[in-house]
Amino acid sequence: MTTNVLILCTHNSARSALAEGMLNHWAGKLDKNVRAFSAGSMPSGRINPYALTALANAGVDTTGMRSKSWDEFAGSNAPEMQIVITVCDSAAAEQCPYWPGSPVKVHWGYADPSNAPEGQKAQAFELTRQAIGYRMLQLLALPLGAMSQSELQVALSAISKG
Repeated sequence: MTTNVLILCTHNSARSALAEGMLNHWAGKLDKNVRAFSAGSMPSGRINPYALTALANAGVDTTGMRSKSWDEFAGSNAPEMQIVITVCDSAAAEQCPYWPGSPVKVHWGYADPSNAPEGQKAQAFELTRQAIGYRMLQLLALPLGAMSQSELQVALSAISKG
């Protein structure tokens, strides 16, 4: 069974897009049956060009990536999520829709690289991509298919602290 992971951020333009790209990239490289999606409560309508560049420079395929509303993943035709991760503080504080299947929810906060001063944005996006990529590798190292929801909750929470 595929483990579906939804990564949320308010605008779905930077951190959540970086996370979607990195998780799908590593899952493919490591032959893990994990699929990442990203969305936002108020999507910007575009992925930040610095995010796309950081992903492309890391060898991540960004074909088809787009800024999406989390409403796409709350409907009856949406893939069932096993894990929902918020990556920005404003999304963590927002009232999320009901997710069918009652996925495990965790917050992995990152500073918004979009707020870096001009001239430092590329580096801020790259450092954020690296930090997110490291956590995604930790997620993929878990025996996802063999863990109960409570075990998964504990493990994902531990990753957020490390």
